[in-house]
Amino acid sequence: MKTLKTILFLALILTLTNCHAKATGLLAINEKPKKATVKVALLLDTSNSMDGLIDQAKAQLWKIINELSYSKCEHVTPNLEIALYEYGNDDLEKSDGFIRQVIGFSSDLDEISERLFSLDTNGGSEFCGAVINSSLKDLKWGKNDNDLNIIFIAGNEAFTQGTYSYKDAITDAVEKDVVVNTIFCGDYQNGISGKWKHAAELGKGEYLTINQNKEIVHILTPYDDIIIELNKKLNKTYVRYGSHGFKKLSLQSTQDKNAYKMDKEVVVARAISKSSKVYNNASWDLVDAKKEANFDYSKIDKNTLPKNIQNKSTTEIKKYVDKKEKERIAIQKEIQKVNTKRKEYISKQKLNSTKDELESVIINAIKEQAKRKNYSW
Repeated sequence: MKTLKTILFLALILTLTNCHAKATGLLAINEKPKKATVKVALLLDTSNSMDGLIDQAKAQLWKIINELSYSKCEHVTPNLEIALYEYGNDDLEKSDGFIRQVIGFSSDLDEISERLFSLDTNGGSEFCGAVINSSLKDLKWGKNDNDLNIIFIAGNEAFTQGTYSYKDAITDAVEKDVVVNTIFCGDYQNGISGKWKHAAELGKGEYLTINQNKEIVHILTPYDDIIIELNKKLNKTYVRYGSHGFKKLSLQSTQDKNAYKMDKEVVVARAISKSSKVYNNASWDLVDAKKEANFDYSKIDKNTLPKNIQNKSTTEIKKYVDKKEKERIAIQKEIQKVNTKRKEYISKQKLNSTKDELESVIINAIKEQAKRKNYSW
């Protein structure tokens, strides 16, 4: 009996110690933090009246990504995957419910940007229940308890349109541990009467409203030009490889140009994203690829490399890539350092509220819902 009591006492002590370690963030020496992914599906109404919504999404994508890059789950930066759907556009197939998956869950931020900039608006019937259902069926949400699964659906017509019940779609979402947030583009009370608030309540999310036609106020700072120049230097550290290397490097340049079309602040926000951990191009860039566990220099087709290293030996290529890696790390650190000063400047200068802009409502909702799974910023 004494032996049994001793065993039970030791078991209790061990349990309490383990709980304390988790509560305080202290992991056992051999315990690895669980991987986590923030999965965000954006379902955007691209009917005629939604030009302002799409423009806000284009202008604020990189700000949203930057905020998500600061998140932590068990002291580890989670992966970030974004999916994009459009609905309510007459150019889409009627047989598909005027719904199109623009891109499935992807961590290729340049490709996400490219697809977003390809959107345009035209007429349409907006079937909210159907597009939520499509995103649940088509996307790979997974079953990792640490994953943060979130849908944001934005539009300005009644949520009840279409033959597929929004209630059934959202019930399925909750069963899959997917939170549904609604963003009504218009008056708060009109969104309530259109069932946008009810949909968010069913989806354990938030009912949000924005002024999609609001002119976004871009705040210029003395640090913008410094970050833009650092971004130009950062671009020179990428070493393409593989059959898609040249195309992906060109895509990176194109998305820089798309940012320039919007505003200088968008260029800066994109540069900051490129200095973060979530901007990873291991599929076509040797500096990122060399960090992958299964990467092998001997399997590279040298004909796909930049001309200046195509005729180099494997040892010489490694040295070249190592050099570019050191340059990149230094530039990224400098961008982050300058950005800290930039944020301090903005916090002192910012007078206009942005609570009714897309970026603000999305970030605030994600941070609030992330607390449920012990994410932190």
